[in-house]
Amino acid sequence: MTLPTSGLFRRADFRRFWAADSVSQTGAAVTLVALPLVAIGPLNATPFEAGLLVVFEYLAFLLIGLPAGAWVDRVRRRRVMIAGSLCRAALLGSIPVAYGLGVLTLPQLYVVAFGVSVCTVFFDVAHQSYLPQLVDDAQLVDANVRLEATRSIAQVGGPGAGGALVGALSAPVAIVVDAVGFICSALLLSRIRRAEARPEVRPDASLRTEIGEGLRFVFGNPLLRALTLTGAISNMCGTIGASMLLVLLNGQLGLSPFLCGLVFTAEAAGGLLGSLLTVRLAGRIGQGPAMCAAVISSGVLWMLALPMYQADWRFAVAVALQGLGWVCFMTFKINSVAFRQRLCPKPLLGRMTATNRFVVWGSMPIGALIGSALGQNVGVRQAMWVGVLGELLAVLPVFFSPLRTMRELPDSPEEEQRAQRPVVTRG
Repeated sequence: MTLPTSGLFRRADFRRFWAADSVSQTGAAVTLVALPLVAIGPLNATPFEAGLLVVFEYLAFLLIGLPAGAWVDRVRRRRVMIAGSLCRAALLGSIPVAYGLGVLTLPQLYVVAFGVSVCTVFFDVAHQSYLPQLVDDAQLVDANVRLEATRSIAQVGGPGAGGALVGALSAPVAIVVDAVGFICSALLLSRIRRAEARPEVRPDASLRTEIGEGLRFVFGNPLLRALTLTGAISNMCGTIGASMLLVLLNGQLGLSPFLCGLVFTAEAAGGLLGSLLTVRLAGRIGQGPAMCAAVISSGVLWMLALPMYQADWRFAVAVALQGLGWVCFMTFKINSVAFRQRLCPKPLLGRMTATNRFVVWGSMPIGALIGSALGQNVGVRQAMWVGVLGELLAVLPVFFSPLRTMRELPDSPEEEQRAQRPVVTRG
């Protein structure tokens, strides 16, 4: 695969698509800090109750991830993204309203978190399926690099700003920023001018049949299967720890919302740097080996960070290690997304994306539930240790697959078959 010099930002429609994603990500970065702090602070949630909020934030990927992909493949994707953004704005906007009226409760937070996750399922499936219609196949890696890099830039300031807003205004009021971000995202998406044809639906097609096609495409391909399983293990174990992170920092160590936000800022900054290094690293050691190295090194760095989360100078070391972990992990993330988009036939993109999200993101509410139970019954930091140790196992599916030695990932199923076909020599 050759990575071309891209003129992506000369395309007005891609600029709008990029801006819409960046604006919504900035608002979401604020809520990443603010929403759990609403539960921990004003509503005095226990570790289990706070972790349960994370369960609801990802539960829709497990419950409706597969049918969402089949449905998205039947409709125009841009409309799905616009509707998803507006619905998320309305749901999040209900929190400061309820807080101002003095009627905000944990059940409402759970309902909002689940509703946002439903919207996010449809938005994300449509988002990844729509991108290949805006750019050429040869530009997909570059487009994903630019989206991830800009998204990371938006997220660098978001959590820190979110922590500052929580300190100045209160957590519920800070969520207004996220609601406004989703409204702006919808407006930008509505200005994309490129016509999108309504997908053709086979007369004999059914949701069950189409869901099965997505599952067979992902799990019938050894490379996609390995990438999906690695992502699922990493996300499940990572969420075990993430569900307890703010409980540890704010609830037990007593760190300010601003300092809590710095952890997420470091992750975003690491993601930005990692996205900028992805192409160079993959070109130097090969795409497959780089992805294996990314998963191993990120897991080690996150394991080293955990004992350094203390209410003293060690906190700065922990933040730096957390950010470095994301520098490494971005090589796996960006290359796997671009590879799936190139390899998958366009009519299957929604179902392929939904299958991947069902497995990879559907593992997150399971991880959050495990983290919540462990945090409540064993201890918050002990639960986080289970998560970071489990992250080290995530490399196994890709390590024991052909990816380990593939310097270049194939661009099509035919090229993949040629790459894996044994070479016969005559002697």
